Parts: sequence; C-alpha cells; structure tokens
Amino acid sequence: MSPQVAATLSDLEPGVPVRVVVAGVPVALVRVDTAEGGVHAVHDICSHAEVSLSEGEADGCAIECWLHGSTFDLRTGQPLSLPAIRPVPVFPVTVDGGDVLVDVTTTLGDAPAPGAAHHDLSAKES
Repeated sequence: MSPQVAATLSDLEPGVPVRVVVAGVPVALVRVDTAEGGVHAVHDICSHAEVSLSEGEADGCAIECWLHGSTFDLRTGQPLSLPAIRPVPVFPVTVDGGDVLVDVTTTLGDAPAPGAAHHDLSAKES
C-alpha cells in the first residue's frame, strides 16, 4: 500500500497531537515546532495501557500518554519513561504541498506495523 493522505498541514497545530485513521489504523500525528520541524506519525495506542496517545501532550519530539505518563520519542517510538517498556510503531510521513501522507504498512523504529503477526498490542506489561 502506498502512503495515503491523512491530513493537511493546516489541520495540524504545532505541538498538538491529532488522531486520524489511515487504512483502518489509528494514528497520532504531531507537527513539531522545533528547529528540526516536520510532522511525525505514531500508532495511536500506548504500548503500556492501550489508550489513545493523541489524547496526551506533545513536547518537542516526544508524546506523553495521558493515563500513566509514559513518554515516547516521536522519531523512533522508543519509550523515554516508565511504565512503558515497549516502543510504539512509527510510520513514514511525507508532506506533499499541503497534504500529509502516512504509510501505515511500514515502520521506522523497532516496533512492527500494527496487525503484524508477531506483534500483539493486547499483551500488557506487568
């Protein structure tokens, strides 16, 4: 599957996570307002508590889960704080004109794409 339009740049306020669904996959989009800039896309399900990450807060290149405070690097998906110990999938983003395109079949970090046979989002950490 090729990248699909998930939003427009004008839909994304810098530093404010937005939930979108791309090909049936919930995605948290964050437009980063730093020197690095850009738009990042992560699976919108916390790897620790299975709640929506887009309901949390973003700070630079990190997003915080609102429930238990785990933070994740938007570039790699790696957890930056406990209680999460597993990364969240990070998806490639392309900005074409004013459109933000996301490919949910490919991941950039260590976590496999949602729905991959070897990745069970229902497994919880203790």
